Amino acid sequence: MHIDQEIDTRGLNCPLPILKAKKALAAMESGQLLKVVATDTGSIRDFQAFAKQTGNALVEQQTVGDEFIHILRRR
Repeated sequence: MHIDQEIDTRGLNCPLPILKAKKALAAMESGQLLKVVATDTGSIRDFQAFAKQTGNALVEQQTVGDEFIHILRRR
């Protein structure tokens, strides 16, 4: 999987990971992939809701240790 952009939101709590992802996605082209690395446990459900609300696809979510990785495709 080719990631076009990655943002690090470790240590940030809701809603900052979502806001940073929203800003990054706005600057990307349709179909590009954004990887967000977060440590906020609430980010799993937050990104699921964000994808539904915005129409961006949530391609993948995974937990690696105490980090949560979210991959979104720009609509």
